[in-house]
Amino acid sequence: MTTLPAASADALAISQRLVHAIQAEIRQRGGWMPFSRYMELALYAPGLGYYAAGSRKLGAAGDFTTAPEMSALFGRALARQLAELLPQTANILYEFGAGTGKLAIDILSELQALNALPERYCIVDLSPDLIERQQHNIRQALPHLAERVQWLDQLPEQLDGVIIGNEVLDAMPCELIHWTPEPQQRGVALDGEHFVWADRAIEDPQLLQLAQAIEPRHNDYLSEISPANIGFIHTLAQKLARGAVLLLDYGFPAAEYYHPQRHMGTLIGHYRHHTVDDPFFLPGLMDLTCHVDFSAAAQAGIDAGLDLIGYTTQAQFLINAGITQLLEQLDPADAAAYLPHAAAIQKLLSPSEMGELFKAIGFGKGVSIDWSGFLRGDRCYTL
Repeated sequence: MTTLPAASADALAISQRLVHAIQAEIRQRGGWMPFSRYMELALYAPGLGYYAAGSRKLGAAGDFTTAPEMSALFGRALARQLAELLPQTANILYEFGAGTGKLAIDILSELQALNALPERYCIVDLSPDLIERQQHNIRQALPHLAERVQWLDQLPEQLDGVIIGNEVLDAMPCELIHWTPEPQQRGVALDGEHFVWADRAIEDPQLLQLAQAIEPRHNDYLSEISPANIGFIHTLAQKLARGAVLLLDYGFPAAEYYHPQRHMGTLIGHYRHHTVDDPFFLPGLMDLTCHVDFSAAAQAGIDAGLDLIGYTTQAQFLINAGITQLLEQLDPADAAAYLPHAAAIQKLLSPSEMGELFKAIGFGKGVSIDWSGFLRGDRCYTL
């Protein structure tokens, strides 16, 4: 068994406070809470949750590394796609879950080089800690553009622009469903002071309908459903008067997501660059995530009136957007500058790394359906 890095005494104290808060809510609820609520508290409880406390989350010193942290060429390639779309809108860019601000920095830098800067770059994030880092990093890297960047604590009533989200859907609280073979909702109860699993009949009509529509073909099957993903896409669609939505994340179409061989689901924890199967491990200090059901995401967009523009692998999208040409612009003789980007692109594009598991999905309303990112290799037929 891998020995996980020890947490500091201060971090352990925060985790213990969160444990006590979750325990208290379980007792208030009569001894049980749905897993989605546990995940919401573990990630977002004010001052205590993983994304709401001050722990370092991204990069080599954090718990996981995202594509923007690996190479500026990721954001620069996305910017080429965004440059095609922004002029068809009110020229406002919205980013959800902006991490350290690295993606915003790279996108704005490339858009400036393309003479295609947005009027405003609006960031929507739930983490006070990350917002503070975003503000610092953007001011340091792009002082002349910092005034274009705004932080929103709620969405405007109407959106006219381009929306981008990298690894946003996977961080939304999911429901755990246990088919035996009838679907039941898995939740969290207490055995003394310890969190334990407990299944109950599904009471929510929407969740029951979603669960009954899935036929896992396995008598003891555990997986996730994300009403939060569906609700998020519905909200964007309702507010989007004109524009585009581009989401990148890891996941599968429904046929792969609920394949009989994937009978234990996709829920996983990330702690200091280790994967952890136990979601009750150090609440508040570990990221919790589940893969995205892109069939459900696509259907949510279509049901809400959006045009489904395309769906493909991250590798294909980035290649279509010109990431390999951007690499070719670097001087291979300058090994210190070239080799890290070349190694990062290998990870971003390789089928055995991020290239195949990560996907890109695009929606539009009142904009052209011809996006360069989906020009070749579109996989909408798999949804």
